[in-house]
Amino acid sequence: MADASASINLTNQFLIAMPGMADDTFAGAVVYLCEHTEKGALGLVINKPIDIKLRNLFEKVDLTLDREDLAEQPVYFGGPVQTERGFVLHEPVGGHYNSSLAIPGGLEMTTSKDVLEALANGAGPKKVLVTLGYSGWAPGQLEDELSRNGWLTVQAEPSIIFDTPAHERYDRALALLGIDPRMLSQEAGHA
Repeated sequence: MADASASINLTNQFLIAMPGMADDTFAGAVVYLCEHTEKGALGLVINKPIDIKLRNLFEKVDLTLDREDLAEQPVYFGGPVQTERGFVLHEPVGGHYNSSLAIPGGLEMTTSKDVLEALANGAGPKKVLVTLGYSGWAPGQLEDELSRNGWLTVQAEPSIIFDTPAHERYDRALALLGIDPRMLSQEAGHA
């Protein structure tokens, strides 16, 4: 039997939690999918700021962030996996960092400290979103959640990540599909 999960690749797409998402961790979440393969999926929640500013996060790793455009930005809850680890989602810069994942057709996600050092020195990517933790799915898990109407998917739009206030990102992501959030039912149904 052919493996249907290998046929869809949602890399560089938003996962938008449907109303009534059973998992409170992802209720109201918009996830940017950094990687989706037969081995599973990895993404970062982009609309759940936590109580830490970038300036404070940099201080925790003995760096000073002098970029006023970034210092007061919140750090985000990227997901429930490795919540002590930082993930930097940023515009493509062409692999200048030790541990970067170039997302085909999309952004880059860096986990090495050198991107923070570059930002602290006034260099680095201009547009960044920093999370603690990531969202991960085992092989077939995301496909199963999609088949049960847990998520909507749409091609990611960087302006929603970098230029839209966090509280508006869910509605803006839905708008990419032409959906008004008030029209969504909490009930899943299959024809």
